[in-house]
Amino acid sequence: MLPLPPADVEPSLYALSQPAPPPLHGRGATPDSLALGMAQQMFLDRDHSILAFNERVFDWAVRADIPLLERLRYLCIVSSNLDEFFEVRAAPHITAAQKGETKGPYTVASFEALSAKVHDLVARQYTLYNETLVPAFGKHGVRIVSHGDRSPEQKRWVHAYFTREVRPLLIPVGLDPAHPFPQVANKSLNFIVRLKGRDTFGRENEIAIVKVPRALPRLVRMPIRAAPREALFVSLSSIVRAHLEDLFPGREVTEFSQFRVTRHSDLALDEEDVRNLRTALRQGLQHRHYGQAVRLEVSADCSAFLSDFLLGQFGLPAAALYRVHGPVNLVRLNQLVDLVNDPALLFAPWNCAWPRQLQPGVPIMEQLRLRDILIHQPFESFDGLLAFLREAVNDPQVLVIKQTIYRTGADSKFMDLLTEAVRRGKEVMAVVELKARFDEEANINWAEALESIGAQVVYGVVGLKTHAKMLLVTRREGRQLRRYGHLSTGNYNVRTARLYTDLGYLTADAQTTADMDDVFNHLASQNRPPKLRKLMLAPFHLQRRMLEKIEQIGLAAGRGEDARIVAKMNALTDEALMRALILAGQRGARIDLIVRGACMLAAQVPGVTENIRVRSVIGRFLEHTRVFYFRAGAQEDLYLSSADWMNRNMMRRVELAWPVTDPGLRQQIVDECLVAYLHDDRDAWTLNADGTYDRAPRPENGLGAQAALMLRYGPVPAVARIEPGAQP
Repeated sequence: MLPLPPADVEPSLYALSQPAPPPLHGRGATPDSLALGMAQQMFLDRDHSILAFNERVFDWAVRADIPLLERLRYLCIVSSNLDEFFEVRAAPHITAAQKGETKGPYTVASFEALSAKVHDLVARQYTLYNETLVPAFGKHGVRIVSHGDRSPEQKRWVHAYFTREVRPLLIPVGLDPAHPFPQVANKSLNFIVRLKGRDTFGRENEIAIVKVPRALPRLVRMPIRAAPREALFVSLSSIVRAHLEDLFPGREVTEFSQFRVTRHSDLALDEEDVRNLRTALRQGLQHRHYGQAVRLEVSADCSAFLSDFLLGQFGLPAAALYRVHGPVNLVRLNQLVDLVNDPALLFAPWNCAWPRQLQPGVPIMEQLRLRDILIHQPFESFDGLLAFLREAVNDPQVLVIKQTIYRTGADSKFMDLLTEAVRRGKEVMAVVELKARFDEEANINWAEALESIGAQVVYGVVGLKTHAKMLLVTRREGRQLRRYGHLSTGNYNVRTARLYTDLGYLTADAQTTADMDDVFNHLASQNRPPKLRKLMLAPFHLQRRMLEKIEQIGLAAGRGEDARIVAKMNALTDEALMRALILAGQRGARIDLIVRGACMLAAQVPGVTENIRVRSVIGRFLEHTRVFYFRAGAQEDLYLSSADWMNRNMMRRVELAWPVTDPGLRQQIVDECLVAYLHDDRDAWTLNADGTYDRAPRPENGLGAQAALMLRYGPVPAVARIEPGAQP
């Protein structure tokens, strides 16, 4: 790819301004040929597209050029993603299979096709783990020692550990009419055991269940090793497995297997019938771990008798059974990364730079009075934003601080600063999204903590998730009040700010900050949405404005003008936007979509989407920026947003998009978030018409977009530049 220009080199003002290919008119395709049915046929299956994304993540675990512990980390990420896929997406497929559905969006056939793909991916995960990663770890002296490979001294140590740490927490349950099958929590580790002989009361209850508490570590380092530099570990499942007979004295264990059940875990509440959303959600969290069963994982050698018994208990079809050659929860192997912590087996540490546009030692609000400031994470430090909020908290002239809270984490510096602001007598308003999936409990706790000290806490709009990311500070300056704002494509989460690529936009622009204040007031009062000057707000304006922009580009292309759309996002599933893109492409607009995850728009279909290309970039950091670029002739517009082009974001969430009008900042975003990714020949994948992806060629001197950005922002000076007129 073309390297990024250094900060002191003026890049091409129109790096994306390239002649569009000839329009499709006269080649058998015209805009009139785009019937609704044809557009519908261009939509790929969303669930299969999600699995395709995980295939691309899995490739990082396969790649030999990736450090060994990082390969294990990516393997665990795939497993974690699959867990969430089953927890959120699998229930209607399972229900269709149970009912024998043959018509509709979910059928037995669609369930079986999806299951076949998941089974194949899971099988390749365990093959990679057992045949590649485990031997590679062994060469580095890192081993997870199974019971059969332990020395007598190691077995004695494991037995002592079991007796001291594990056995007191286990409660084996023999099944009989008085002891029915116990409630098994979502994704918990359990054992099923088949016993021979009679119990104390003379009954032949042959099945027992052993639930393993989550409080126990899944990997334990053994102090006994054969070589000085060895790092030996034992898994909790292996410890329990080796001592099952100790749990059933006088009985013979004839069969056993570890097992893990995944349950539907997406909370569903009728908010119109809920008086207190926070209380209702807290009650709902108690039941999340025991939702509908959607997947059963067992050991590869589990007998048909035991697996059939478990399938019957959970009411699952045979295709929902996954036999695995290893631990039933690969996600927990992520602990090995921290336990080994060998720098030679990890990525070189990335120390993000202080934001270049923030001048140290000068008050940030003073700088914002002169210009807007962009922070590109994680290449630049999130500490710049924390410094902005800290400055506001400590400034006696700051009267009001307002912030949206979606995912901040359980340990949040933002929450600490907001708490301090309340203590200093400032008005603090927090819009806390209680329904942020799998972060509900942390957000409920923060809401209660802020309310308890006097902050104004609101929960957004009934029926919608507040996904917009904004922070607004109001300061008294002489006889007037001035606002300073921060808008972001990502969350106010210090941990993920080091792992996700996002753009933060600091501004004192009067119209933008007035819009932000209007949105905060709308969320608090739930009055009619205001007429905004610069911001676009979902679910009211955002989709319509994006459709209008796409149509304008399509019409310009139809007039023979040079027309261009480049959009970067995490997912593309909104049918209205996809139909608009297809039509614009048929009119001759050249369209590039950079979509990290699920993309339902089939690209490069002859005669229909020939002018649309879709790329996916999977890198060291999770791609999270949302950037939308439109150009017709010499007129170009660029927007940043908290929203993906998904129906849920456009219609069921409070989202924001905002224009970037400063030419320098706009060009920086074009160079760093669009041009770099369109020329990535290391970490990019290209979507084919059939929904499959081809990886980039990866030449020896290839450079991924993220690596180029690290060079640009890192300590090594970047000397190359994007030449004016470079092909994007």
